[in-house]
Amino acid sequence: MAYADKQLKAREIITKAVCGKGRKFSTVTHNVTPPHHPTSILGAWIINHQYEAVRSGDGIEVIGTYDINIWYSYNKNSQTDVAKETLSYVEHVPLSYLDPKHRASTEEVSAESTQEPNCIEANISSSGSGVVIRVEREFAVELIAETKIWVATLPGGNDDGKDFEYGDDGDFEDLDPELLDDEL
Repeated sequence: MAYADKQLKAREIITKAVCGKGRKFSTVTHNVTPPHHPTSILGAWIINHQYEAVRSGDGIEVIGTYDINIWYSYNKNSQTDVAKETLSYVEHVPLSYLDPKHRASTEEVSAESTQEPNCIEANISSSGSGVVIRVEREFAVELIAETKIWVATLPGGNDDGKDFEYGDDGDFEDLDPELLDDEL
């Protein structure tokens, strides 16, 4: 028997769902002062990135740290050294979508670094004593919580033990089995 043959009703249920999402790309500038006045920058990279997400106001804050390593020459390019500095940051990611009817007491937040912090430029500062580094990073965040949704129900349930039909007979004989994904 098709759904159209029975009278559908609706029921409100509580379920866990993604109730908020956001994404933010940013470029930040850091100043690092090595122990020697640099003559030239030979390389700059970021390692040991760690972060966590917390709910904050109208968004989610990503709180993290990373190490910046700068390989540079000094003393008129006659010697080299690596300057290391651990930097901390707080990135506020606004939620572009938020279900206003979610239960705030059940919130769980998560963040994913979609663009790991990466040094895109390193230059000697105008004073000549430090290094100015530009870093880009991107985060996608989610807020998961309990919320209410409406679902269609059939009066009396599925007492006859038959599978539900969704309107058409749904002939699938015309499908090409070669197009099916074996990993599903």
